Amino acid sequence: MASVYDFEVTMPNGERKALKEYEGKPLIIVNTASKCGFTPQFKGLQELYDKYQDNGLVVLGFPSAQFGNQEFENVDETTSFCEINYGVKFPMFAKIDVNGENADPLFEYLKEQQKGVLSKAIKWNFTKFLVDRDGQVVGRYAPQTEPEKIEEDLKKIL
Repeated sequence: MASVYDFEVTMPNGERKALKEYEGKPLIIVNTASKCGFTPQFKGLQELYDKYQDNGLVVLGFPSAQFGNQEFENVDETTSFCEINYGVKFPMFAKIDVNGENADPLFEYLKEQQKGVLSKAIKWNFTKFLVDRDGQVVGRYAPQTEPEKIEEDLKKIL
């Protein structure tokens, strides 16, 4: 695999989607949870998306229940919750694992490209990956990093 654009992911309805559809666009890829202390970051992610989507930015949200089981069982509840409570309009995908033997291949790739502090494993919900227009991972941000704190790095790849 040469870039994130080489992967396919699962939509909430179970259909597969090729990330190649986002080729040439900068991305923020984030593992999310609806019942987490960091859940209010949906608002900041949506604000970045609103502000820079005309420059090509796409935010991709991947719900995960791996950390404290903080995600709804049904993905429709997740997408509805995000839209109603935080105005989320960016693409949300099916619930996935980001660590372990069932980790989604996209997240295995992301973790290989940008390892975390002391470990490549994702430590919690709302770990954010910044991807340039060539599909290369250029940044990894800890869950406690608010979305607006990555705006300067984002501007460099727009």
